[in-house]
Amino acid sequence: MPLSSEDRDRIDSFRVYVEDSVATDDRYGEAVRADSDSALATRFFEGASCWFEVTVLPSTRQVRVGFFTSDPAVNTECEQVIAESGETAVRFVGLAFEEAGLEWPSPQVEHGKEGGASYYATPLTLEDWMDLDSDEVRDKTIRMLEGYLIAFGPAVGPEEEE
Repeated sequence: MPLSSEDRDRIDSFRVYVEDSVATDDRYGEAVRADSDSALATRFFEGASCWFEVTVLPSTRQVRVGFFTSDPAVNTECEQVIAESGETAVRFVGLAFEEAGLEWPSPQVEHGKEGGASYYATPLTLEDWMDLDSDEVRDKTIRMLEGYLIAFGPAVGPEEEE
């Protein structure tokens, strides 16, 4: 089902909210929109090959928040950090969410490849596009983004020094 103009406006307002919410936080790079036919992505680059991303997926009515890297060495480092923590990826991200103030100890964590990048991401399914207007969804999205920064931000450190 195609998006109505009202839904598109709602999605854009949500994206502006997310971008503005972290605009003054130096831990995130500048917001860059990277939209495709199936995904409306806002990326916060951390160096040349790593970024945090908030994506609206119209086909599944989801918001997906995650960490992406096109550098295989960074992906391997992330996998090693999770393994050395003794936690599963779900618990690793869940602990970071908790540190970000979000009670979600076992979030769904997808790990895969998309468009030449490896990623860890958590989807947030919406009942209706109107949910994007709610303080609850907006706060949860920002806390998820913060959680991914807490979990995977250290992997970006060496790249930033180059």
